[in-house]
Amino acid sequence: MVLVYINSTTGLSKAALETVTYGKKIGGDVTVVTNGSASSEQLAQLGQYGASKVLVDRSVDGEDPQQLTRLIAAVADQIGASSVIFSHDIYGKAVAPRLSVRMKAGLVAGAIAIPESDGSIKVNVFSGKAVGFVKVASDKQIISLLPNSIQPEQSGNSCSVEEISGHAGSSAIRVLETKKPEGNIPLPEAELVVSAGRGLKGPENWGMIEDLAQALGAATACSRPVADIGWRPHHEHVGQTGVAIRPNLYIAAGISGAIQHLAGVNGSKVIVVINTDKEAPFFKAADYGVIGDAFEVIPRLTEAVKRFKATQH
Repeated sequence: MVLVYINSTTGLSKAALETVTYGKKIGGDVTVVTNGSASSEQLAQLGQYGASKVLVDRSVDGEDPQQLTRLIAAVADQIGASSVIFSHDIYGKAVAPRLSVRMKAGLVAGAIAIPESDGSIKVNVFSGKAVGFVKVASDKQIISLLPNSIQPEQSGNSCSVEEISGHAGSSAIRVLETKKPEGNIPLPEAELVVSAGRGLKGPENWGMIEDLAQALGAATACSRPVADIGWRPHHEHVGQTGVAIRPNLYIAAGISGAIQHLAGVNGSKVIVVINTDKEAPFFKAADYGVIGDAFEVIPRLTEAVKRFKATQH
């Protein structure tokens, strides 16, 4: 039996669909436990991705990881789950280790593939500079899946949704204020990302980055120095000390490619680098490189994207 936890406070994210798909690929019946305000109709759609049942506790807001741990542990015990799956996001990072101790279950954090035939699971190590294989020796296992590691797959129909309560206990945390990132596409879930660094010379020039992102349907990001000096909000900072991303396409303009930045983006399927400095270290990691001025290249690239999309209608 596989138990999958998702947070549905803001609806069903792509990461949630990936996690349910992953649980189904592991094998066995998949039960989803969640909290939040997603409607029963929305949650029933998880059956299309492999869930046989969804249990939702609307009394839990998800702000207290200890409360979430109690909820998930109780459901795992109730259904006899041998595997518990999380997305490797803020909830997976906070709850999965606690649940591992409570259930005496081995934890594989940041999985990037389904288990091998011998049960070992592929993970990123050394900030994505290498891969490793982790094998759980305990009877039960807990896995957190890196977003964008697998594609959601529809393999079934809608499933039943059951309201539950009383498993989580009261919360010891009172939230005074919540500030959420703006933008339509959360960076960890984005399949296309356009990013820029200090080579743009100032925040007033970011319009062309946003124009390209809008033309592509991409999220925007930045390097750490740009966030530190206040040109862009900190939630756009990608890198070892920021958000780690794994998009299908990562376009970087005016970023030299320091090792700390590469650690957060080297899981990208395709990397395109635009820089005037042909010696910039980022070119060594790039799939495609453009030696040129971003102020000339980006607008021309944006127009080319718009022309191409116009021909597709």
